[in-house]
Amino acid sequence: MPAPELTSLRSPRVVAARRLAKRSFRGKERRFLAEGPQAVREAAGHLVEVYATEDAARRHPELLDDARARGVPVLSASEEVLAAMADTVTPQGVIGLCRFLDTGFADVLARRPRLVAVLAHVRDPGNAGTVLRCADAAGADAVILTDASVDVYNPKCVRASVGSLFHLPVVTGVPVEEAVAGLRGIGVRVLAADGAGADDLDDELDRGTMGGPSAWVFGNEAWGLPEETRALADAVVRVPLHGKAESLNLATAAAVCLYASARAQRGRTA
Repeated sequence: MPAPELTSLRSPRVVAARRLAKRSFRGKERRFLAEGPQAVREAAGHLVEVYATEDAARRHPELLDDARARGVPVLSASEEVLAAMADTVTPQGVIGLCRFLDTGFADVLARRPRLVAVLAHVRDPGNAGTVLRCADAAGADAVILTDASVDVYNPKCVRASVGSLFHLPVVTGVPVEEAVAGLRGIGVRVLAADGAGADDLDDELDRGTMGGPSAWVFGNEAWGLPEETRALADAVVRVPLHGKAESLNLATAAAVCLYASARAQRGRTA
């Protein structure tokens, strides 16, 4: 017999899920929500429960069957209940309750990463999620969010990552000084991305200095990287602006930098 549909906004499950909109409750419960079929599909190994409307169950039967095969409870929920649980204005009818991913910084260092993105003082969840997606696409080995950055489990960050949160190790809560020291300690060259950097990205590529293991440090959307953080890096690198644009936004600059390193590491020339 199928489980009864969740229709009450006062249901303990619904109330508990809605509380996860707040960082304090996410930290306490060590749970977060992933919205939409794509995110739930990518979260497969981290799912605790799945909620789906009747319409979504008809449209994505394979998704729910896979969850059940993994022993994950799948609960039917009304449109009203899904809307109350979701962070989006127009939810897609499927929400996954997920456990924290919990990757340790020491574990990342032990794997000897060749390409890492470090988010220092990045506060906008949409930007953080998009950078995470860029890092995944560029083949990065890990993403580190410092202790001054946004919560990676923020609903907007999870959504902006479009599933990439579940694809590569993500470390949270590491002070930027510790992150840089740890990476440099295993031979990773640390590059601070800054529009006023003394080194030009094109020149770095032309000199052949980017073929080894590297970590890019990206700063706050509004004020970039503070001087004390730039001072920690082996080089402060700017993305050249060949046109009339004043600057690039964080995610675009991160994509350019990460792909430059990825190409250099693969031994390809322009």
